[in-house]
Formats: sequence, C-alpha cells, structure tokens
Amino acid sequence: MSRQALAGMMAGASSATAADGPPRLAFDLNGQGLAMSVWNGDYRSNLLMADLVHADGQPLVIASRILTGTPIAERSATTDMFHDLAAVAQQSGRSFYLLGGTEEVNRDCARKLQDLYPALRIAGRRDGFFSRAEEPAICAEINASGADIIWVGLGKPNEQAFCVRNRPLLRAGWVITCGGCFNFVAGTYRRAPQWMQDAGLEWIFRMVTRPRQLAWRYLTTSPLAFLLLLLRTHECSPTAQRQTHAR
Repeated sequence: MSRQALAGMMAGASSATAADGPPRLAFDLNGQGLAMSVWNGDYRSNLLMADLVHADGQPLVIASRILTGTPIAERSATTDMFHDLAAVAQQSGRSFYLLGGTEEVNRDCARKLQDLYPALRIAGRRDGFFSRAEEPAICAEINASGADIIWVGLGKPNEQAFCVRNRPLLRAGWVITCGGCFNFVAGTYRRAPQWMQDAGLEWIFRMVTRPRQLAWRYLTTSPLAFLLLLLRTHECSPTAQRQTHAR
C-alpha cells in the first residue's frame, strides 16, 4: 500500500473517527523492531495485535523487492506518514492528539504542525512522562478531546504496550505509534540526506549524528535485523494474505 493510500485510509473523509469505538492500531516496523521481536516476547505479542504494520525501515522494502514477488509498494517512514496524514486530515476534518516526548518537544511539534497545516485540528496533547497508574486518566482525557487519530511517541517497546493495554479504554479511529517523530517535526532531530534514506542507510546517519543515544542500539540490532531479513523474508501464502487484509 502506498503512502497516499495509507493517508487516505487513516485520515480521509471515509476513515474511522472517535465515534466509531475502540480504535484500530497501526504500528511501525524497522530494523530495531525486527530485532526486538526476537528477544522480547511481550513486544512480539503486542506487535501481532496491530491491525496494520507498516514498513518504517527502507531495508524491509529492499528485502521484499529482492526476495519476494510481492514487494512492499514503498517505505512509509513514520515522519513522512505523519505529514501525509496531517495534509489529508486538514481537508477531511479529522483531528490529532499528540502523546509523547518532553513537554518542550511536544509543544514545539504541535506549533510546527499548526504552522504547516493551519486547518488541522489538534484536539489535545501531553508529554510522555507518566506512570502506568495515570494511564486511565490520560485515556479519559484523550477521549474527552474527541481526537480521531492518536499519535503515541513513547519509543519501542513502551508505545506498543501502551496501545494494546489501553485499546479498550480509548475512543478514536486510529492509534499510531511514532517513536521520536515529534522530535523530527519540532526540528530537534535531523533526517538523513534523501540518498541515504533511499539506500536504506538512514540508520548510519542517525548513529553518527547521535552516537551516545543510538550507537549501541544500532550496533546490537542492525546485524540481527539484516540476518532476519535474509533468512526469513518469504512469500505469504494466499491464506495468510487474506488473514492479513482482514485484520
């Protein structure tokens, strides 16, 4: 599915809204998540609860093109998808709730969104620093805002666990995990040059520009992720494809 099709499905005029009940879950998958799914059973179980898993990492797209006859249409990097949905949502009237990041980053992200998409309604926002005991109250706050699309930027595996755990409490069309997306929108993180993104090398750019935060993560997850892509990328059976589309 293309980025344009994803945006239309999630934020278009016919997309699900807050009035439709418990939300659908959309989780991103990249090399870190692929590796984490091997050693973290809870994360793997939560990932399987998603209604939609999209390819946030270009290596996943490249592997699908080389090793299967049903390649992924294109990469849907979460930061790009964030802008795609914002552009569509301001036309359809769908609203956002931003959950995650520091207060400063969350605030700056909301301001940047309003500058870029003046007609977009941001129903509410709050930072990502809270205890599990506070989650029911946070869900009630989100529901009261009437947000149609909830962006959850708490980092893996916390954001997936939050979404699955609180799905019964939430009323929205979609809940979408977004990692550090708010930082990119706010301008505190930089994207890699386009050629590195296209070549599946954005992780190297991030590791070099933020070595203290990311060097260990990428050095420990990227080799395993590449091995998994090589050994486990295969065609889905017709039955599996039907089950995937029906979720």
